[in-house]
Amino acid sequence: NSFRTNPEFSTADAIQALGVGEALVSVLDEKGAPTVVQRTLIRPPASRLGPLSPGERAGVMAASPVKGVYDAAIDRESAFEVLKVRAIARSGGESARDAPAPRTPTRTRAPSGGRDRQTLTETFAKQFLRTLAAAAGREILRGVLGGMRRR
Repeated sequence: NSFRTNPEFSTADAIQALGVGEALVSVLDEKGAPTVVQRTLIRPPASRLGPLSPGERAGVMAASPVKGVYDAAIDRESAFEVLKVRAIARSGGESARDAPAPRTPTRTRAPSGGRDRQTLTETFAKQFLRTLAAAAGREILRGVLGGMRRR
C-alpha cells in the first residue's frame, strides 16, 4: 500500500484517493495507542429493513439449529403453584389433588405496620436529604481544607 510506505503521507490525499467501499481506519495497539491510519475495504451490511416474507421466514426456521426445540409453547407448573398446593395439603383443608392450582400468582399487601416499600414522597424526601447532606459535607470540607491552605 503506497500510503503506508510513503513518509510524506497526507490524510487529506488519502481521503481523496479512496474508492467506493473503502475507508481510512485506525485501531488501538496492545498498549492502547492508536496505530497509523490505513486504507481498508468496508463490507456492506448483510441486514435489511422490513419484515421477512412468509417464505423467507419458513426458510430461516427450517435452517435453524434449534428447529423443533422451541416450536411448541409449554406452560409448566411454576414453583409458586407447587408450593401453594403443598400448603393447602398441609393445612388439611383439601387434599393436594383437589386443590385448584392458581395460574398466576396473587399479590397480597403486607400489613401496614410491616410494609417494606416506600411511597413516592418518602423516596423523594430521602433522596433530597441525601443530596443536601452531601452538598453540606462538601462545603464544610472545602472550608476546612481551604483554611489550611491559606496558612
